[in-house]
Amino acid sequence: MSDMIDFDERAAKAIEAMYLTPDVVGQRTHVMAAMALRPGMSALDIGVGPGLLVHDMGKAVTKDGSVTGIDMSRPMVEMSAQRCADMPWVTVEHGEAEQIPMANESVDVVVSTQVYEYVSDMGAALHEAKRVLKPGGRIVILDTDWDSIVWNSSNRERMEKVLKVWDAHLVDPHLPRKLPHLLHQAGMTVTRRELIPMFNPDWNPHSYSGGIMRAIQGFVSGRDGVSEDEAQAWADDLKAMGANGQYFFSLNRYLFVAVK
Repeated sequence: MSDMIDFDERAAKAIEAMYLTPDVVGQRTHVMAAMALRPGMSALDIGVGPGLLVHDMGKAVTKDGSVTGIDMSRPMVEMSAQRCADMPWVTVEHGEAEQIPMANESVDVVVSTQVYEYVSDMGAALHEAKRVLKPGGRIVILDTDWDSIVWNSSNRERMEKVLKVWDAHLVDPHLPRKLPHLLHQAGMTVTRRELIPMFNPDWNPHSYSGGIMRAIQGFVSGRDGVSEDEAQAWADDLKAMGANGQYFFSLNRYLFVAVK
């Protein structure tokens, strides 16, 4: 793992709030459609986070199916387990992408959203995903390429400095461009590629960009030459852009489906 955010209880609640924004709710709809889950199917969510996706997966497979979710963060595991407490066919446990605690060829679908960019050994992670997939099963992956970000600012130099420091919270901030090759190396065939933009043309503190702004400010403040005052000035500038009608945010996420 990288020098990433500590996904403690406070961070888990902040991520939950971000994942409830319309931007991420729409993203989740795309992911669910790509999985094409049906009653009776079995599925695995790698990196469940606050459990919103795994809860939708549980509803899709019904009590005739099964869903397992894993996460390295125990607060995330606890939050997800509580969210799915009314579905005994959904199990959430502590686990890592490189060592999935499941039997060979045991699931129809594997999904991982915004997780693999934190993983150091992607070769091992994808081989593990392939191992637990049944023959003909599919994996759905969604991750961000942080070079795709467009964020209007009155101080471009400061923006670039902040985003460069933010990149350090990931192992690979540019993973999507490498995924087709990595999936091929793992012995899987890519069948679908899709661009999912996170687009906020206006300022809204309850949007995805409002949430990620707070996360970025908290991470970069006092780190690698970005002072607390500089991080605050960066955030204040973006809010001022919103107040005078100049706010603009866009970020691309990339969805891949591959078959075993």
